[in-house]
Amino acid sequence: MSEARSPILELTQITKAFGGVEALRGVDFALYPGEVHGLVGENGAGKSTLMKIIAGVHPEFSGRFMLDGRETRFRSTRDSRAAGIAMVHQELSVAPDLSVAENVFFGVQPTNRLGLVQWRRMAREAGEQLARFGIHVDPMCRLGDLPIGLQQLIEIARVLFSGARIIILDEPTSALSPPEVERLFATLRRLRDAGTAIVFISHFIEDILNISDTVTVFRNGRKVAETAAAATTKAELIEAMIGKGREALEETYTHDVALPPPSRQPVVLTANGLSLSRSLREVSFQARAGEVLGIYGFMGCGQIELARILFGKLRPDRGTLEVAGKAKAFASTADARRAGIAFVPESRRAMLFHQEPVYKNVSISILDRISSVWLKPARERAIAMRQVEQLQIRPTAVELDLGMLSGGNQQKVALAKWLTFPPRLLVLCEPTRGMDVGAKNDVIHIVRSLREQGLAIIVLSTEPETVLSLADRILVLKRGAVVREFANEAISKDRLLEAA
Repeated sequence: MSEARSPILELTQITKAFGGVEALRGVDFALYPGEVHGLVGENGAGKSTLMKIIAGVHPEFSGRFMLDGRETRFRSTRDSRAAGIAMVHQELSVAPDLSVAENVFFGVQPTNRLGLVQWRRMAREAGEQLARFGIHVDPMCRLGDLPIGLQQLIEIARVLFSGARIIILDEPTSALSPPEVERLFATLRRLRDAGTAIVFISHFIEDILNISDTVTVFRNGRKVAETAAAATTKAELIEAMIGKGREALEETYTHDVALPPPSRQPVVLTANGLSLSRSLREVSFQARAGEVLGIYGFMGCGQIELARILFGKLRPDRGTLEVAGKAKAFASTADARRAGIAFVPESRRAMLFHQEPVYKNVSISILDRISSVWLKPARERAIAMRQVEQLQIRPTAVELDLGMLSGGNQQKVALAKWLTFPPRLLVLCEPTRGMDVGAKNDVIHIVRSLREQGLAIIVLSTEPETVLSLADRILVLKRGAVVREFANEAISKDRLLEAA
């Protein structure tokens, strides 16, 4: 369909390097009006870097950038937005301390003739826009108080209704449940039919094939394949992405996975009747040493709130916690840390410093242990290097700014930060969110290794594959309550979805 028309956007021989490392090497890319163009590739393959060039995030690069048939170059994201280009980044770029309405109209608030913001109008119009997308929340509530998945939906809705003629979505479905994904796809199809050009980046290859007209595959900073979505398969795309090991990595969990008998190791944490307003209802469970407890549910089921209670970020309305048989009431995250609990949240941006070197991100959780007065950078680097080697973080340069690493390697740094501790209990929220199949495999091996070392681990995820690949025992959380437990039996993805 594309050949009969001129591209709205055409990039030729694009090359981009960070610190001497080439992220893109001679990439050609074309986007047409009324097209959904899917991008796939492993973490660090170059997908997001290319899109950030289009969005004006990376103004320095070599190659030719054509928009509407004219050569151009954006100096900033403002230039890109002025040209009608909008992007939803993989890591949320919302302002959590502002209201939902302020986020929807961020930078374009309606004003009167005196330049004053029309708050009632903004709230009304924000509510109307979100309702069109099936989102019903108080437009004046603080965005940061909402679950991460709902925040992501609101950011997507802001971009979809912005009037942009080119929309770039980087991992938009990573925190969405199946009904939200279908709602998003219906909106994208309407926009495509109206002539909007859409780029859709995802590690969920089923989503790529479902929504895309054209699919491009990146590997090691190069474009290695481009095909019509209807003319390819998931197996072919995975083989193009990684070039090897497709059979081992193409796990779909359509068949049964055998869960082991319950662990008889010591109980590390006990939750008794945890309840929190409308988020949690009488949640009780135990987590044992040398066991991975999976907690599965759709977005908004209460997982995020539960994780925050376990790490002292929220206090329950009712219920108690015990660590190693002793009652605990965490007034802060520091209390939880002292009790031996570590927490990797669903959003890497919430716990990492992207403008700081890798070694500082790794050592920050133990600074009080390695230095009483003065910082000791040499010791920090040595500790970080051990973790980098153990977790196979790439590249291995601990002096490199964290923001230069791929999303999967940033997640490994998030784990490394806590493994210098080491904790009694590790709470992982969406540990493989937004990762390619190879990086997911790396994290799975790391978690299994920690389990073998005797660590108690709780994995909370909306991805059934993640829970099935990691958990020894699975709780299903639905509307804030535990509705099912799977242990010592065969369990499939279909049964897990049905229970949720």
